[in-house]
Amino acid sequence: MRLPPPRRLRSPQTDPDPATGPFRALARLPDEESTRMKTAEIARRYLDYFEKNDHVIVPSASLVSDDPSILFTIAGMVPFIPYLTGVVPAPYARAADVQKCIRTNDIEEVGHTARHGTFFQMLGNWSFGDYFKEGAITYAWDLLTGAEADGGLGFAERDLWVTVYEDDDEAARLWKRIAGLPDERIQRLGREDNYWSTGQPGPAGPCSEIYFDRGPSYGRDGGPAVDDNRFTEIWNLVFMQYAITNVRSKIDFDIVGELPAKNIDTGMGLERVAFIKQGVDNMYETDQVRPVLDRAVALSGRRYGAEHEDDVRFRVIADHVRSSLMLLSDGVTPSNEGRGYILRRLMRRSVRAMRLLGVDGPTFPELFTASRDAMAAAYPVVVDDWARISQYAFAEEETFLRTLASGSTILDLAVADTKKSGGTTIAGSEAFLLHDTYGFPIDLTLEIAEEAGLNVDRAAFDTLMKEQRDRAKADAKSRKRAIADHSVYRELRAKGETAFTGFTDLETESTVLGILVDGHPVDRATQGTIAEVILAETALYAESGGQVADKGIITGPGYTLDVLDVQRPVPGLISHTIEVTDGEVGVGQPATTVVDAVNRRAARQAHSATHLVHAALRDTLGTSATQAGSLNRAGYLRFDFSWTQALSDATRTEIEEIANNAVRDNLEVTTRVLPLDEAKDLGAMALFGEKYADTVRMVDIGGPWSRELCGGTHVSTSAEVGLVNLVSESSVGAGNRRVEALVGLDAFRSMAAERAIVSQLSTTLKTPREQLPARIAELTASLKAAEKKIAALESASLTERVPSLAAEAAIVGPYRVVVAALGSAAADDVRSLALQVRERVGPDAVVALGAESGGRATVIVATGQSARDAGAKAGPLAKTAAGILGGGGGGRDDVAQGGGTDASALPAALQAVKDALAS
Repeated sequence: MRLPPPRRLRSPQTDPDPATGPFRALARLPDEESTRMKTAEIARRYLDYFEKNDHVIVPSASLVSDDPSILFTIAGMVPFIPYLTGVVPAPYARAADVQKCIRTNDIEEVGHTARHGTFFQMLGNWSFGDYFKEGAITYAWDLLTGAEADGGLGFAERDLWVTVYEDDDEAARLWKRIAGLPDERIQRLGREDNYWSTGQPGPAGPCSEIYFDRGPSYGRDGGPAVDDNRFTEIWNLVFMQYAITNVRSKIDFDIVGELPAKNIDTGMGLERVAFIKQGVDNMYETDQVRPVLDRAVALSGRRYGAEHEDDVRFRVIADHVRSSLMLLSDGVTPSNEGRGYILRRLMRRSVRAMRLLGVDGPTFPELFTASRDAMAAAYPVVVDDWARISQYAFAEEETFLRTLASGSTILDLAVADTKKSGGTTIAGSEAFLLHDTYGFPIDLTLEIAEEAGLNVDRAAFDTLMKEQRDRAKADAKSRKRAIADHSVYRELRAKGETAFTGFTDLETESTVLGILVDGHPVDRATQGTIAEVILAETALYAESGGQVADKGIITGPGYTLDVLDVQRPVPGLISHTIEVTDGEVGVGQPATTVVDAVNRRAARQAHSATHLVHAALRDTLGTSATQAGSLNRAGYLRFDFSWTQALSDATRTEIEEIANNAVRDNLEVTTRVLPLDEAKDLGAMALFGEKYADTVRMVDIGGPWSRELCGGTHVSTSAEVGLVNLVSESSVGAGNRRVEALVGLDAFRSMAAERAIVSQLSTTLKTPREQLPARIAELTASLKAAEKKIAALESASLTERVPSLAAEAAIVGPYRVVVAALGSAAADDVRSLALQVRERVGPDAVVALGAESGGRATVIVATGQSARDAGAKAGPLAKTAAGILGGGGGGRDDVAQGGGTDASALPAALQAVKDALAS
């Protein structure tokens, strides 16, 4: 988790002027348009006030939370949780900040209320064992009611009410003494409203909230206990003084005593204070948000304030565009998972709202620019990083506009037909057609249907989605080409990351960003050329994580490219090695990547099966059987793991059965993108030695049963794997084993082939299949007995040749030499015969006998003691013969063996032995 620094720091996202500090750029600037206090001025006054009161000013943490339990920074206290809970000692006694926050759980309320926004800024002051209730109340009241001329916020005391926890008499007394509030403006509420905790055992405490009375035109009198619309909460003071345990719910827990060090955690909503100080009805009309709303009004030609539904849409646009801008500035990019999905949803809701206001063309270039200009004073990063931010924003809108153009007509017809027939539910098949063919998100279909007063048959849609996933998977490339030197990719990578859409889409429209031929950039590639093509987006999976690259094509106006390979030459960039099979492709042209769906499906089956086999191995062998590498391609998997001995047949069968039981159980396969530390805490297995980013993708099959870090494509349920057939197990080095398996249809085909073989054997041997093992064992035993008998007869036959061979001994110098080719004979029999002949000939014998067995020639050389004393060594002689036979040989001085693959050279090899003795 990111922790606030222990000293005053400048942040590039919150500190325009290094010499001043967060939000100081607007310090006391004259407002030519109005005397209303601007948002950044409120923040500046807040930080100035607390800095004067000895608080360390802490820069805002990122919207991307380092807390592994949440995607975003959803509250001002998130970065301070380690200090508030006592896990980490606080590096300062008191601090103040303006924290950026994103919260989307109330996204449907955006635009309908005065205060609901997805992006908001929380002003906070913090005390860690320093001042407590009296100090917090004193600071809050002093700043709120202090004169604007003196740096205060200038709230009239008569407009402020407070609430305290029902048993917190101390806080009530302090409010009366410090603020002079009468009893009727200090209301007591229960745990639901005025008690804070993390929801876990640990620190907790009562809180006191400050409300502003907006006046009788906004609701009933009687204070916040009666109407929290008229009485708007602006500041919450949390008095963290107790330890709680046995937490059963937000309001049901046991208080076990006071904390040794009491903390203060306060939060004042900057947008809420801003719309009050600026005299407007809601946060959407404040100076940091209203410019986007006004631009949307200008683009639509409609008037804000004329119609409630249009007003809601204008507010949604203003809020969502600003939120999207700030998320992009903190590095979040549109995607189909995690933070990226939330960002994409915000952006697409904005586009949809503009279309409902009658604007069909691109609007983000103007809306985002307006938001950038409104937020630049407080967050200069939106200007500094505008090129990247705008690239993602504009591209996302263009992509979604194409989706809307294709799908809206179909959906409008479906809505009309449903209403015409008197129905209330749009068929799931219609929703699926929109999703599958046009990329129309189901949540948008649901939203549009709801606007029309209709439902969607979601169950039927989900069924069709599952069937589509069964058809729509793929695998990697078998044809590879080397990619260019990394230096050529710098300019291409500078244009942004290649967006991979293939987790959800098999077809994606994009643009050609670059072409490389033989590692050099070119403007175009013609028919027959093999080149690398870089696109802005792609649905084609690049080889990684053991999964080979997708097969597919890339098409565009007048050209077709056959995809040979897909790789990631540098982080963030995907390169497609292609052959131009038709036409000519050029930089800047539109391109559509089309994945081979059949191949992808088989690849997904294999990759998910790899996870099943891994989990089965660990179930069977224990947690020490960890992954050492893998390869997945359509219908096949190879998995290497740490283990020191071969697996028994029973163990292999058990592993295969566990994996197939998981297939049978139809386990849910889910993916999550989350911080690396959180994934590891959840038990996710990572490949040893692999470098992982701070944020990773975790794949669960059956929940924690199989939980691995993985960036590959997977089935949605384990039943889609079909079948796992473990076909081999072998060693791949010291301490490592390898299993190989066929998956899905390939596994079925293998088993079908084995079934055919069994059937043929059963017919040939006239034996029922269940009796085949016994019958084959019987035949094998009979065969071995026959072979043994034949060998005995052959050996006896050879032994009978001893006298005749000994009689053929020729005098060669000091040696009596026997050289003979025996025809076909086993090497052991030749050795035995050579030794018997040597004994018959005498101590000066040199015997060289050759034979052929299994297409291979063998020569045995045996020498007597006198022959050896005269210089005839068996080892060198055998080596000489082996050289003629195309092999090798050697051995002791008294007996040695040589051989080779060239049996036809056996006579020459034996002659070479005689020649060696003669010389």
